[in-house]
Amino acid sequence: MSWFERTLEVNGFPIKKAERDHRRLSGLPAHQLVEWIEHQRKAIVRHHLENSPYYRHLVLDHLQGKSREKEPENDAEVIETLLSQDLELLWSRLPIMTKSDLQRPLSERYAQGFNAKNAHKHKTSGSSGHPFVFVKDRYAHAYSWAEIKQLYAKWGIELGVDLEARFYGIPLQGWARQKERLKDWLARRQRVVIFDLSDAKLDLMLARFKKYPFGYLNGYTSSIVRLGQYLTQKSIVLKALCPSLKGCIVTSEMLFDEDKTMLEQALGVPVINEYGASELGVIAMANVGGALEINQTSVFLELVDDFGQPVESGNHGRVILTALHNKAHALICYDIGDLAQWDKPSTPQCQNSLGSWGAPMIWLICPETKKCRDSPFTMSPKRSSVTKARFLSLWSSNTSWISLSSAMSVRAHLMPMKPTKFRRPLKLMSGWG
Repeated sequence: MSWFERTLEVNGFPIKKAERDHRRLSGLPAHQLVEWIEHQRKAIVRHHLENSPYYRHLVLDHLQGKSREKEPENDAEVIETLLSQDLELLWSRLPIMTKSDLQRPLSERYAQGFNAKNAHKHKTSGSSGHPFVFVKDRYAHAYSWAEIKQLYAKWGIELGVDLEARFYGIPLQGWARQKERLKDWLARRQRVVIFDLSDAKLDLMLARFKKYPFGYLNGYTSSIVRLGQYLTQKSIVLKALCPSLKGCIVTSEMLFDEDKTMLEQALGVPVINEYGASELGVIAMANVGGALEINQTSVFLELVDDFGQPVESGNHGRVILTALHNKAHALICYDIGDLAQWDKPSTPQCQNSLGSWGAPMIWLICPETKKCRDSPFTMSPKRSSVTKARFLSLWSSNTSWISLSSAMSVRAHLMPMKPTKFRRPLKLMSGWG
């Protein structure tokens, strides 16, 4: 067990149990995984309806109208009737949570039995324009890290053991900076300052790669692309300088196909895509085949239209996510701010229960205002406006696309939602990172 894992365990985050549970769930046959997801969806809804006053009021206001009296006598009957319904009918009656719904005091959103002393507190980056603070129960937080550990292991990377070159920002002074430094030390990370990526600073960075046995790079796509461009310009392969390198994980921003090719040549190691959100952890991560697999044992993903109904093929819809483990804070049917579009014939059952397709995937597709490489779609000028949604990137293109697909080639394209200025998303992971 690494120092990082020991620190989690000592602080009350049951990482050992979370790792056992993750291995068990990840090893379930497809049909059993679907059954577990369906059971967990209903279980998490029941938990929060019974234990989260804020979420219960949100549901009752949605069902009965916001003009209802507070705590009317029939509330318990309404909730029990709702929970007695079959899963799909129950699910269709739940409200879609938005980020603006969560911009209220955290003390009002705790589930019963949870508080600042026994739950992990964190905040979103605010890249969507709606920042908020949230909490995870300790098991859910530990499960997120157990999942990350196993995802990294698929690429031969040992979390907390292999030295990480971390391309993220850091507070410039005060206790916040010292806290991040302590986390870095415990998790075997060396922070790379990304505020200055001039040639002079990149020369110093390369000297560090010669000196220390880094196992992998991890951080903002744009910063690592800048490093790759510099290496290409100098005709240097990073792995030749640092033979211990195993891989490079890029996150928070879109990775274009041409940049991925360039990086793999410049770094000399595989480049691994990650898609996530602070409040949900890693939603998906690339497998060895290059596809980003949705982490079905921690999140449930849906695509719906403006009326909350599953979208038909050819129509775009909002990406809706449910946290399957978090008992401290309700994130159920949560609109994360992305849009998607199915481009293959599929049924509502397939769209709402991705596990029934086997292992769902996400593919990153080149976001340019012309026909995308390896994509049958052509972006029209009307789609070239930039959006407000929480971006995987808005770095060098004025449109952002992601595609969700399954082993049976169900595919979706994530698009921005509303015009906005560029905001760089912060780290997607909650907690120690």
